[in-house]
Amino acid sequence: MRTRHLRTSAAIAAAAIALLAAGCGDGQSTAKEAAPPRAAESPVGSAATTDGGQGKKAAVPAELKFTTTTVDGQTFEGTSLAGKDAVLWFWAPWCSVCRSEAPTIARTAAKWGDKVTFVGVPGQGRTADMKKFVADTGLEGFPHAIDTDGSLWSRFGVPAQPALAFINDDGTVKVALGPVGANQFDDELERLTQK
Repeated sequence: MRTRHLRTSAAIAAAAIALLAAGCGDGQSTAKEAAPPRAAESPVGSAATTDGGQGKKAAVPAELKFTTTTVDGQTFEGTSLAGKDAVLWFWAPWCSVCRSEAPTIARTAAKWGDKVTFVGVPGQGRTADMKKFVADTGLEGFPHAIDTDGSLWSRFGVPAQPALAFINDDGTVKVALGPVGANQFDDELERLTQK
């Protein structure tokens, strides 16, 4: 019995260390050094439909049923992404790994912006710090929907930053944890936009 308890404790400790490693660390890791992100797909959470501005009917995933404010003080409705190919980038203003990933996010958003809607989801910080992070890193090209209480991160199953949620226009959500390199990001977006 004691041996089983020790094994369980060791397994829990190893899982905790892995989660911490996936999040924002000491800022020493780069996208090239990072292991491929873990991904999980979630089923569509609702039968409700919308055309998402693209002329097609799509299920509205439960993850998109939220309303929040952007760093610029505008209201943001998650349901506005239904029926669209979209990417949510989960970040924190104090995260050095997020800061090092920001140029890749900005370039990728500029490159794919005509096919994919990008939204930042900052959390774990003050709005003023989030706004400064966006300005300092050149991420003004898309909205950043503030997650003040962690509910959006939880809704998408994001335990730590940085993370990405790829939302297909059919309502499928795939979450990738950890930093993503430019080539891997492009590959994911190719898959997302294939019809």
